[in-house]
Amino acid sequence: MPGPGPSAECVVNISEGRDRSVIEAIARAGGDGLLDLHADADHHRSVLTLGGCLDEVEKAARAVAEAAVRSIDLRSHTGTHPRLGAVDVVPFVPLDEDTPDGGGWRRVHDARDRFATWAGSVLGLPCFLYGPERSLPDVRRHAFGSLVPDTGPATPHPTAGACAVGVRPVLVAYNVWIADDEVREAPSALMVARRLATSLRGPGVRSLGLPLADGAQVSFNLIEPTNGPSIAEVYDAVAVGAAAQGCSVTRAELVGLLPEAALHAAPRRRWPELDLAESRTIEYRMAERR
Repeated sequence: MPGPGPSAECVVNISEGRDRSVIEAIARAGGDGLLDLHADADHHRSVLTLGGCLDEVEKAARAVAEAAVRSIDLRSHTGTHPRLGAVDVVPFVPLDEDTPDGGGWRRVHDARDRFATWAGSVLGLPCFLYGPERSLPDVRRHAFGSLVPDTGPATPHPTAGACAVGVRPVLVAYNVWIADDEVREAPSALMVARRLATSLRGPGVRSLGLPLADGAQVSFNLIEPTNGPSIAEVYDAVAVGAAAQGCSVTRAELVGLLPEAALHAAPRRRWPELDLAESRTIEYRMAERR
């Protein structure tokens, strides 16, 4: 690997959100590079945010992936979130100020390619690249159909499936829960969540309506968190849309970390309601690690 390189994060999504001993063992593999761990039993998924200089992030991502492939068997996996594999998504994210054609981006792009080559050859994981070539939703739609793996075997790993390995800017993952208000003739919470996910989806917003044990959820990826719709705006849009259809918002959840700019786009007085805090920012965790 080259020298330490730019600051970066890698937000590894694994398909295990229920067995705490397994989750913690995989998280320990990330060592000092682990900035945040978020586990979700309904999604049956955990998000591990790794951060630091690029070579450290690469090493931590490989260790986490190796532990996940060793520990997770998709043959018995059930969960509400779409998934390709045990190590489902591995996005590398440049954190230094830079443009997509700048040196920092190029080095993070190279790190993505190295990881995919390594995972394909060492772990036997078919890897699909996303970023400049295609979007993550495109990978999910077309993997093993019109889209063949970029590295690794041509067929899924018998227990670990496949992996989407990407390079992308910082995004915010955010979930809003809704529940039925028991109004007669009102649509179900899941139907409302799916309608809202469709209506709120746009250039800066990816969204899904997902079933949960206690209602439903509109799950967001805000892919332009400093220029597109803010967290408060999508929360309020769900609240208004749900109320109009006989449902109500019960809570919200930040998944992983967010950039300071996205935090401060929301009024401070609303941070508790929106599940936000200064300590949940990438900048805070990177400074704390240093």
